[in-house]
Amino acid sequence: MASAADGIGSLGTEQSHINVPVTDPSAWATAMNNLGIVPMGLTGQQLVSDSICIQGFDPNLGIITPINPMMAGISLVPPHPVAAELPVIKEIIHCKSCTLFPQNPNLPPPSTRERPPGCKTVFVGGLPENATEEIIKEVFDQCGEIVAIRKSKKNFCHIRFSEEFMVDKALYLSGYRMRIGSSTDKKDSGRIHVDFAQARDDLYEWECKQRLLAREERHRRKIQEERLRPPSPPPLMHYSEHEAALLAEKLKDDNNFSEATAVLFTWIDRGEVNRRSANHFYSMIQSANSHVRRLMNEKAQHEEEMELAKEHFKNSLLAILTQFEQITAVFTAATRQKAWDHFSKAQRKNIDIWRKQCEELRNAQSEEIMGIRREEEMEMSDEDLEENPCKKMRMEDTEVLSAQTCALREENDSLRWQLDAYRNEVELLKKEQGNMYRTEEDHTQEQQLHFLQQTMQNMQQQLLRLQEELKGKELELEQARDEQRYLEGEVLSLREKLLNAMESVDLTNHNSEGHEKGVNGTAALYHHREKNNDAVIWGPLRSEKEALLLGIISTFLHVHPFGANIEYLWSYIQRLDTKISASELERLMVRLPNMFKQEFSGVGATLEKRWKFCGFEALKSV
Repeated sequence: MASAADGIGSLGTEQSHINVPVTDPSAWATAMNNLGIVPMGLTGQQLVSDSICIQGFDPNLGIITPINPMMAGISLVPPHPVAAELPVIKEIIHCKSCTLFPQNPNLPPPSTRERPPGCKTVFVGGLPENATEEIIKEVFDQCGEIVAIRKSKKNFCHIRFSEEFMVDKALYLSGYRMRIGSSTDKKDSGRIHVDFAQARDDLYEWECKQRLLAREERHRRKIQEERLRPPSPPPLMHYSEHEAALLAEKLKDDNNFSEATAVLFTWIDRGEVNRRSANHFYSMIQSANSHVRRLMNEKAQHEEEMELAKEHFKNSLLAILTQFEQITAVFTAATRQKAWDHFSKAQRKNIDIWRKQCEELRNAQSEEIMGIRREEEMEMSDEDLEENPCKKMRMEDTEVLSAQTCALREENDSLRWQLDAYRNEVELLKKEQGNMYRTEEDHTQEQQLHFLQQTMQNMQQQLLRLQEELKGKELELEQARDEQRYLEGEVLSLREKLLNAMESVDLTNHNSEGHEKGVNGTAALYHHREKNNDAVIWGPLRSEKEALLLGIISTFLHVHPFGANIEYLWSYIQRLDTKISASELERLMVRLPNMFKQEFSGVGATLEKRWKFCGFEALKSV
């Protein structure tokens, strides 16, 4: 039982069919039928036919279904007929010399390599060491006819069957544990692994079969092409008096005339004309000549139909040209001054485009009509030249008069159309001259408008750039103000610390003299720092003159709340002191950013720099 349990838990690689004598034929038949394997009875008879085991298999052909032999890698053996969803239950197989135990059904099925084309050879590994060639043949002989067994000194061998479907039966034994007799020795047991083997003989036979199928396919295709090929024309019959009589009758028939003339030409070209057959050929040539009158009548009929079609075409062109003239007249009326002024610029443009298109089409139509008339006149002149003078003498007077009247009428029409075309061209030239002046004025206006738009865009871009620079300056000013407040706070804190130190020195009496010196030194340092601070604060005013100018500038800018440029301010102060320059005033105001600020107004060429008084705003911020 232990060995049986080991055999149930063993692994394998593939499934196959086997037919061996068993002690319980019903159990063996049940196991084989569950897997679609052909079981055999104890006497070796087949319990299930191969056609049921493998769907579509014909043992006489050895193939399953018709395939395309030109497609490489297609095997002639179909996949296993058993459905994948059906559970596979393997049972114990008893042979004469050994027993095969199945693997655990819960384990995954054994894996195999890719099946080579035309495979008839299997690799059997995991055999017991004591397994002989007779035992191997006893186990695998029931799968089918064995052609050869090549056993190695180790525990594996190669088995070649006579047909490909027998390999599928042999793969069923993959995963079984073989035990020889009832021995428990390791040399008498082993797990069988059955897999596809790649052999040169199998590949050669498969290629031969594929070539045979390819030849059959080519033969079938050739037969099909020959069946669908159109029939060849019948060969020409040889000359004889009977055939000549039949051909003479065919030459008289209008339907068979082309075929009959081809036969007649072939006979004459072969040299069938001689003294005896000359009369027959002369009669046939005379019959062929009789069709000349019929052909000329057909040609005349077709020419008459063509003339009628040309006349109809010419009349249609004349009607089209008349409508074009009407449309042109509408455009002419619309472009007159009393109607033209009421249209918008876009409408005028569209009307002008439509008018030009209509005139171009009208001129093309008139040229086509004139070309048709020229061709007719040339044809008439050619006919007159080609006519024989004798035939002209035979023409009736009525026909001459009718032809002359037709020619005069056509010439009159052509002259009238030419006059209309010249008149329209003159009107077009006049209109184009008037429109040219209009278009030149419109073009200049458009150029001016485009130039103004570009100037405005440049000024807008310059304004945006100046605004960005102003924002940057304002940010820098705020940072400077923050730093100034921070420094003033530090100065105040230092003053408080110094006062506290002086009070503590007054309370102590030790080292009074040294202390007084230290205090005096510290006080002197404090007064010196205070003087320095005052110098920093009042540094920009270097003289009394600058103070007077500061007051005058402040008063002047305070009166002008919207600011004033430097030239305006300098012209006012120059009345008081002619020695002062505009650059000196500007330098003074630049040194005092808390009292004066400059702003930019205008765009582009009108850009102006103005100065404003901002002293009250600085006091509020402090």
